[in-house]
Amino acid sequence: MRALRSTAVVAGILAALTLSGCSGAGNNTSEHATINFMAADPQKTYQPVIDGFEKANPNITVKFTYVPFDQYNNVVSQRIGGKDAGVDVYVADTGTVGELATKGYLKDLSSLKPQAEKSSLSAAVKANEYDGKLWALPMWTSQQYLFYNKDLLTKAGIPFPSSDPDKRMTYEDLLADAKKAKAAGATWGMILDQIDRYYQLQPLAESAGGGSGATGKDLLTADVTNAGWTKAMDWYSELFSSGVAPRGDGAQQMVDVFAGGKAAFMISGPWQITTNAQARPPVNFGIAPNPLFEGGKATMATGSWNIGINPASQHQDAATSFIKYVSMNQQGNTKSTQVSGITPTNLKSFNAWIAKEDAIDAPSTSGVGALTLEELKTAAVNRPNSPGFEQLQDVLDRAFSDIRNGQEVDTTLKNAQSELQSDWDQLK
Repeated sequence: MRALRSTAVVAGILAALTLSGCSGAGNNTSEHATINFMAADPQKTYQPVIDGFEKANPNITVKFTYVPFDQYNNVVSQRIGGKDAGVDVYVADTGTVGELATKGYLKDLSSLKPQAEKSSLSAAVKANEYDGKLWALPMWTSQQYLFYNKDLLTKAGIPFPSSDPDKRMTYEDLLADAKKAKAAGATWGMILDQIDRYYQLQPLAESAGGGSGATGKDLLTADVTNAGWTKAMDWYSELFSSGVAPRGDGAQQMVDVFAGGKAAFMISGPWQITTNAQARPPVNFGIAPNPLFEGGKATMATGSWNIGINPASQHQDAATSFIKYVSMNQQGNTKSTQVSGITPTNLKSFNAWIAKEDAIDAPSTSGVGALTLEELKTAAVNRPNSPGFEQLQDVLDRAFSDIRNGQEVDTTLKNAQSELQSDWDQLK
């Protein structure tokens, strides 16, 4: 997540959060309590799970505060870091848990670990462990696919990518085909969902052998100038320098670009399936495995939001009841994904989600359930649980944006490595 640059915007959000301060009767959930829940998706995303929880727990009211994604880290640092009890429960992105735990921003949930291991995907539980303890409960996970527009590929004379993971496309061939599609009339040849964010671009470097960018025993040694990172960023740079992908559009716009029939290829998550299904006129699309670099390994972005408790909360019991409902309860976890269409982590919810995935927008989605299971098993790469993850994400997101806008790759990566290591040295 990119750090907030506007003090005025932060001040406005903090004021709103203060006005929504909680009231209630302490930790006793037999008495009425009001808890405040903060997240980086709009309220409509969480309303089904909030309604479900309040119905099952009539003595607890959940108030919701939305903080935009690009401002979320700053608000967490100021609110939770300031020991403000006005936020009881909040979401933590995969990769940030170690840093949040190190700073004392999350309550230790190790007593819930046995229940979490029984109820949730094991990889999702492990992503919330740091220094031998559990700090948050899994809520969602994610996976990526290569989407392609059948009509645009047919127009350009390009064969459809194979759905067989053993025959996945290479990034080199993907770029070549994207150029052909653009030349044949596609508005854009190839786009990425989170087009200049670490979540989306880490797998490129990992596939090329560059690693996550964080090395060393403590994951506080920067390594983003190696051959793998350079190869991946050269490919990324060419997307934009060749005109295959747009320079001006933001990450929030990408799903609609593909659903609107304007891009031949896109790497995106299951939320793209939901958007495609709602598109009018409908987009004629197919789904294939994630690409890999020639001589590299198959990699895929994964992980998503988890849910934890502010140690300063005055309503610990009510907060615990809420996060258990969202994570460990099948109905609750399912409701949390009802609007977004993202993948749940509760085992029963996950299995039901996989079973339904093929039918979301058939025949375009036929076989995607089996593909999802295979990709999660063989290609998924988690973000590094570094105590300096916020700096990693902030520095590299800015570097990606610079490369996207035409800055030279080698120089940009060298500058990013120097800045990141300087930031990390202050944490040691």
